[in-house]
Amino acid sequence: MVTIIRRLKHSERGMTTAEYAVGTVAACGFGGVLYQLLTSDTVQSLLTGLLEKAFGVIGG
Repeated sequence: MVTIIRRLKHSERGMTTAEYAVGTVAACGFGGVLYQLLTSDTVQSLLTGLLEKAFGVIGG
């Protein structure tokens, strides 16, 4: 029984590295999309308007 458990653990040694690699690539892709979205003219004007309203409400 112990031998089977050792074989199972041994056979998945590289999975952690592969999962980190996929997660890193996905995070970088999401960061790129988020950067493109936040630097677009439409979103910048929307955020500027939102901040102006918020500061107008609090008296800033």
